[in-house]
Formats: sequence, C-alpha cells, structure tokens
Amino acid sequence: MTFSLTILGATGSIGRSTADVVIAQRDAFRVEAVVGGRDALALAQVARRLGARFAALADESGGEALKEALSGTGIGSGAGQSAVLEAVEREADTVVAAISGTAGLAPTHAALKPGRRIALANKESLVCAGAAFMADVRRLCIDLLPVDSEHNALDHALAAGMNRDVEKAVITASGGPFRTWTRERIAGASAKEASAHPIWSMGSKINIDSATLMNKGLELIEAHHLFDLEADRLDVLVHPEAIVHGLVQWSDGAVTAGLALPDMKVPIANALRNERRLRMDLPRLDLAAIGRLSFDRPDEERFPCLSLAKAALKAGGAMPTILNAANEIAVAAYVADRIGFYDISEMVEAVCSTFSGRRLAAPETVAEALNIDEEARRAARQAVSAHDRTARL
Repeated sequence: MTFSLTILGATGSIGRSTADVVIAQRDAFRVEAVVGGRDALALAQVARRLGARFAALADESGGEALKEALSGTGIGSGAGQSAVLEAVEREADTVVAAISGTAGLAPTHAALKPGRRIALANKESLVCAGAAFMADVRRLCIDLLPVDSEHNALDHALAAGMNRDVEKAVITASGGPFRTWTRERIAGASAKEASAHPIWSMGSKINIDSATLMNKGLELIEAHHLFDLEADRLDVLVHPEAIVHGLVQWSDGAVTAGLALPDMKVPIANALRNERRLRMDLPRLDLAAIGRLSFDRPDEERFPCLSLAKAALKAGGAMPTILNAANEIAVAAYVADRIGFYDISEMVEAVCSTFSGRRLAAPETVAEALNIDEEARRAARQAVSAHDRTARL
C-alpha cells in the first residue's frame, strides 16, 4: 500500500533526511506536496527528486524562480502564505511538520485534519501553543508522532508501561560544542564556534540553542505536552556519545531506554511507519565497538538557558511562549554579533521577568499564542538595542 506524504520544511535538515527515507522506500510513499522557505532552487530540486505534485515557497518573491525551475516537470507551484496553506490542505495521509521556529506554528496547526498522521519536528507548536495544539490533536483524533530523536526515544520507552508509573522521563544532550569549556572561554565564543555542533548537522539557530542548552529546555516543555508529564517528572542528562536518546525510570525501579546511532533518518523512519516498521539500510548500533557510554548532570551555571526554560515550564501559562520568542530574537542578535554569548540568557531572563507579573494564561488558540509571541519579540528587540555592542563602536 502506498501512503501520501506532504513535507513542510522540505529544504531544511529534517526535510532533507525525510527525502532520503522516502527515496529509500519508493514503493511506500507518494509525495503530494513540499514546502520551503526562501530558497526556490533548493525546493525545486527536492520536488523533482521526490516527484512531488505541488511545491510551495513561503517567500512570495521567489514564486517566479520556483515556477521556472519546475518548468516542464508537471509539478504545480505557488508562493506566499496562501500557497503554503494550499499545500497543507492537499490530501495527504501524513504531514511531516519540519518548518523551523515559530514560522512553523500556523502551517503545522493547519495541517491537523481528521485521520491524518503528523510527524512532528516543529517544537514551537508545543512550546508556544502546547495546550491549544494538543487540545485540537485530541479533538481531531490525530495520530501525532514525534520526530526529534529524544522524544521519539521516549515514545518508544513509554510504551513499556503506564503514565502513572513514570517516576522520571529523561532526555539526553550531547553537551554541545562548549561541554568542556570554562565559563570564561564560553563568554568570548563566536557564533561560528557556537554553531559547530559535535554530533548533529542542523541549522544555525538550533545549533546555537544546543550550545546554550536552551534546546534541551525547549524539549522538556515539548515533552510535557507530548506525554502529559509534569515538570518534576522530566529531566536532562548530558551524554556526549549521543547513543541513548531518552530513558524512563519506572516506579518499580526498572529503566527503559531508547538507543540508536545519531542519525535523524532513524526517528523519521519510525514516525513514518504504518502497519510495520520501514526496513532501512542504515549502520546498526554496535555497543561492543563503542565500548563505553558516559553520562553527567548538565552544568546550569555555565548554561543558564536550561534553568530559564525549566523555570518557564514550572511557571506555566504563557511563559514558555515568551521564553521562546525572546530566545529567537536574542540568538539572531548573537549571530549578527550584536551581543555576546551570555547576553542571550540575560536578555531572555529580562524579558521573562518583564512579563512575569502579568501572569498571562496559556494561549487558548494559535492566534493568541502568536499575539503573545509578537509582544515578547518587541520587548526582546528593545533589550537587544539596549545591549547592542555594535551601536557602541
């Protein structure tokens, strides 16, 4: 049986790995639509490679370039938000939601249709609008499968028991490029150094979030919504080998863990499975060859973003939405060399503190989440302007 597939974020790292899985399983999938951001030529290449029926570019100005690149292929195309929504609306059994950042929230939510499976790689859908998003997932009886390696591992591990018997669900972190650096050395790190992830090949924003450990904090918030687990039943361990991606400590003392080599095609293939797992020609895990697995507690003094994310999760309400918005603005300023590494956490903390007295309730709709997100971004931009070191040169 062939299943139809739409890929949101087809030109990003998850999208490219998804394409590899689909190519390896030609008889299992038919690609209905692919969606990209600004790179018309890259999107056209993906569409051609996968034989997609429709390609949509979020950047309206790239519409003509996309159309020209697809000329003679029979692949339909469009550009702008209306085209993205057209791609989302097209009939598909499964939608891979891999648009990075808050920009992926509205398309991912629009993809929620009865009978569909969502392979979720856009964490902002849950970080920014988790309560509203999951309410619609339940109402529409959506089959939601996580693509992130950590959450995919937890999804496997949690299948071994009941939620009520979970004492602790743990996701792992490689530790990023600065795992062994001193705080003083980290303080002077460039964005290029922060982007050099030791294990995963991801976009610059996610790589820097991994360097600050904000990514692990956002993943804790995501896990809270995905698995209905309170903050005190969620934790992070640093595991530089990146073999154990998630584990569950049960009330009887048993531990169930999800292990795999660090290759995103493994969780993607799992999220795309149907009646049975896909058979993938990938290297197999050889624990004897690896020989040793190590674990450590994260150092939240050197990496305060993790503490800020934990605090936002415990505070609840709209605080995770505010945290994420402030972080996106701060990371962009760091990439532009306007602020230093530790200014990221300082600015996120300052923006969260600005909103803490208002005790904003959790967004009840995606539109409400985006409104809060924009308000927090304005506050973050003001904070960046106040600390902008380029303005003082």
